[in-house]
Amino acid sequence: MSRIGKAPISIPEKVEVKIDGNLVKVKGPKGELQQEVADGFVVKVEDGHIVVERPSEEKDAKSKHGLYRALINNMVKGVTEGYTVEQEFVGVGYRVSVSGQNVEMALGYSHMIVFQLPAEIKAEAKSERGSNPILTMTSCDKQLLGQVAAKIRSLRAPEPYKGKGIKFKGEQIRRKAGKSASK
Repeated sequence: MSRIGKAPISIPEKVEVKIDGNLVKVKGPKGELQQEVADGFVVKVEDGHIVVERPSEEKDAKSKHGLYRALINNMVKGVTEGYTVEQEFVGVGYRVSVSGQNVEMALGYSHMIVFQLPAEIKAEAKSERGSNPILTMTSCDKQLLGQVAAKIRSLRAPEPYKGKGIKFKGEQIRRKAGKSASK
């Protein structure tokens, strides 16, 4: 049995859950999210808890049981608390600024890179003298936030020799020694 799939999800006070066939909609103070569930899976709301039941004991159904429960749990947590990702821009001349839904970055290329954020994500940039610029993004959708953060990180992934690049705050970069001088 899936331990994660069997666990009920408690519904906080200000959250509404609507189940329309295979579509689960969650609405809360931070926003509204929806997730489609595969055929056969049953999602029920029972006395303040959401319960996900699988259709059979087949391997495919067992593997998706915990997945759908986790996705619905992330939706409930997202509309109540929200999610935050902080990225640090490490490198000489690396800068970041936010204007509306556009993130403008100087990453050592000959041009500025402008990244358009989805409407669901709010961002702010912080630059202090003597420390690396930090981009903070918040959203109620964990999946979308992680995807956007990974896309921004891929513009200049951290390299192992000097540690330059865009990294998540608190991420440890595995460093390599440079070439050693001969005699």
